[in-house]
Amino acid sequence: MANALKTQKDILEKLNIHQLNPMQEEAIGVICANTNTILLSPTGTGKTLAFLLPIIEILDPNLPEIQALILVPSRELALQIEQVIREMGSGYKVNAVYGGRAMAKDKTELKHAPTILIGTPGRISDHIDNERITTKHIKTLILDEFDKSLEVGFEDEMKFILGALPAVRKRILTSATESVRIPAFVRLQQPKTVNYLGGVASKLTLKTVLASQKNKLATLFDLIQEEEHQSGIVFCNLRESILKVSRFLDKNNIVHGCFHGDMEQKERERTLIKFRNGSYKIIIATDLAARGIDIPELKYIVHLELPLQEKEFTHRNGRTARVNAKGTAYVLQWEKEVLPDFIKDSSIVTLGKKAKVKPPYWQTLLLSGGRKDKISKGDIAGLFFKQGNIHPDQLGVIELKQDCTFVAVPVEIAQTLATHLNKTKLKQKKVRITLI
Repeated sequence: MANALKTQKDILEKLNIHQLNPMQEEAIGVICANTNTILLSPTGTGKTLAFLLPIIEILDPNLPEIQALILVPSRELALQIEQVIREMGSGYKVNAVYGGRAMAKDKTELKHAPTILIGTPGRISDHIDNERITTKHIKTLILDEFDKSLEVGFEDEMKFILGALPAVRKRILTSATESVRIPAFVRLQQPKTVNYLGGVASKLTLKTVLASQKNKLATLFDLIQEEEHQSGIVFCNLRESILKVSRFLDKNNIVHGCFHGDMEQKERERTLIKFRNGSYKIIIATDLAARGIDIPELKYIVHLELPLQEKEFTHRNGRTARVNAKGTAYVLQWEKEVLPDFIKDSSIVTLGKKAKVKPPYWQTLLLSGGRKDKISKGDIAGLFFKQGNIHPDQLGVIELKQDCTFVAVPVEIAQTLATHLNKTKLKQKKVRITLI
């Protein structure tokens, strides 16, 4: 039997959330009262918690089977939702499965069925097809970022998965985009829609910066200098473009990360970890980073290469000016380039005084121990304070994973700490510590 928290109040206290926002409160009420729900709300407004809270309330703690299936378009979103559920401390087993992850790892975890299963269409359809999971007890289906999951290319897999779910009684579809066609095979009859997309761009400032060169790199460098210490994403359309921009920034001593679909999953995860903890102030990314990833509030994003569709433009912009914050989306336009019709109300600006870009304050250390070794964040902090002799303000973000931990420390002491603390015992485990 799961030792599930019975009240929403308990979960919110554990998450240190004092009050839900209006969207979350309305969404929870609608999801509880209706069979089918469509939840439309901008990126970063808390849709994940809005659908998880009512789901957990209807799970049966006495049934050791998969009861809720969450389908997502990307590995990053699967991991993000899994992390949120673990932090909620519900007591229910949760697992995330996705392409690029070792199949052996999936098989081991699925031997004991999770109550909540999260996954990408390809990996979930593979598990169903090979009878590694039982679907007859799945009563709740969530399609998170459904506009992406239902795109052409995913359709056959989605049709197969949804056709293999005979017991579904509740469907929840979420997105940050309107006007998406929902295929008949989803069986979404008479859905109730919660729509919070109206007027979300009011705190987003759209600015166009003209570039004299076609590759726009010199202008990008000037823009990064102007933004100085702020965190931002530079969006490109192609992996090749990212590599070219990365070489340029390396040459100009701008510390940055890259994020695109051809990277190994581990490298993508590390890029986001270093972006979250401040080791990177800038990442160069494809539209894969436009949604479904867990990153902090950004002050700006840059359209170095213009998106091909309006919805991608919207999603990119959604990485900044989230919830109640202000943000800027820069459009870099070559002087002979014509902007797409969907880019409107963008004022042309001239870049001001250039400031020398300082390297990040933080650097990331990788520790070989994690949750499975019964190591906690408190254990990590104790190690760095007592044996590393650092002050509390020298310990940055700690991200604890199942089999490893990432710790941000000041750049100037990172190597010394790695050398001094390497192979130290922590909870009876000798941990290796390396710079990444």
